[in-house]
Amino acid sequence: MYLDRRMLMNFDWTMAGLTLMLVAIGILTIWSGNLGSPSSFKQTLFMRQAIWGILGIFGLVTAACVNYRLLARFAYPIFGTLIVLLLVVEVAGVAGFGAKRWIRIGFLTVQPSEFMKLGLIIFLGRYFEDRKEQFGKPRLLLTPAMVALVPIFLVLKQPDLGTAALLGLLTLSVFLLVGLRLKHLLLLMFTAAALTPLLWSFLKGYQQQRIWAFLFPSLDPLGAGYHITQSKIAVGSGEFFGKGLKAASQSQLNFLPASHTDFIFAVLAEQWGFVGCLVVLLLFYFLITRGIEIASESKDMFGALMAFGIMAMIMLQLLVNAGMVLGIMPVVGVPFPLLSYGGSSLFVVCLGVGLVINVYMRRFVY
Repeated sequence: MYLDRRMLMNFDWTMAGLTLMLVAIGILTIWSGNLGSPSSFKQTLFMRQAIWGILGIFGLVTAACVNYRLLARFAYPIFGTLIVLLLVVEVAGVAGFGAKRWIRIGFLTVQPSEFMKLGLIIFLGRYFEDRKEQFGKPRLLLTPAMVALVPIFLVLKQPDLGTAALLGLLTLSVFLLVGLRLKHLLLLMFTAAALTPLLWSFLKGYQQQRIWAFLFPSLDPLGAGYHITQSKIAVGSGEFFGKGLKAASQSQLNFLPASHTDFIFAVLAEQWGFVGCLVVLLLFYFLITRGIEIASESKDMFGALMAFGIMAMIMLQLLVNAGMVLGIMPVVGVPFPLLSYGGSSLFVVCLGVGLVINVYMRRFVY
C-alpha cells in the first residue's frame, strides 16, 4: 500500500459522502418500514444493516487506499476463486426463500453472486487491457462472452434470475464501451430472442409465474401478481410529499411483501412521496455521473473499464429495481443499491465506490 500526500489530498469526499448518505437513508427506511411488524426479528433488521453499513464504509476506505493495479495483476485468480465459491454454493450453500444463494463464513452469511459482479468487471478490465490493440475486432469478444456464461449459468441455477441477468447486462455494457458494433449487437439480440424458449425451460415455476404476472397482473392479483399490485398501491399512496415515517400503512401493516429487500423503494415512496424519491434518485445521479467522469479521466485502460463497469453495475441495479417497484419490469429479486437490506449487496457496492475513488486518487501515477 503506497499513499503519498497528493493521493490523500485527492480522496473524493463527494463520492464517499453520497454513499454514506444513501446508506443512512437505507437504514432509516428499513427501521421505519418495520415499525409495525409483529416480528421482533424484522424490528431489529435495521441494526444488522447498520453493522453492514459500518463494514461497508470500512471496505470503501480500504478499497480506496490499496493500489487498484493489484486487482489487475490478480484479476484471473480473483475471478477463479469466485467461480469456486459459486460451486460451493451449489454443493453446500445455505438455502432460504426457495433458493440456495448463500454460504456461511464464521458468523457471517455471504452471497458470492454479489461479489461476482465485481469479479466479472475486474476480469473484463484485465482481459481488454491486455488486448487493447485488438479493439474493434469481433473475435475479441468471443472469449470473454463464453467466460461470462459460466457464472451466469451457475447463478441462474441457484436460482437467481435477477443477478444472472445483471451479469449479462454488465458484460454487454463493457462490450459496448470497447467497441461492440451495432450489427453485432443486433446479432446478439436476435440470438438471445431465439434462445428464449431454452431459457424459459431453466426458470423455476414461481419465476415463470412472476413474468406472467408482470405481463398480466390482473390474472392472479392475490398470488403471483400480489407483489406488483401492493407495490403500486404503496407508491401511489405516497403522492407528492408522502405519509411520513409512522403512517406508511402498506409496509408497516405488512401488506407489502419483501418491504425491506426488493421493495424498499416502494416503502420510501410511501413515506416520503415523489419528493423523497426524487432526492434519492438525484443522489444516485450525482454519484453515477461523478464515477463516469472519473472513468473518463483514468490514465490506464483497466482503471477506466473498472470504474465504468462499477457505475454500470449501480445504475443497472437501480433501473431494474425501480422498474420492478413501478410494475414496468418483472419481479426478479434485484436489490436497490445501498438501500435494500442485505449485507453482501451493500458491502459490494461500497467496495465498488472505493475502487472508483482509488482510480481518481491515482490518476497522476498511471
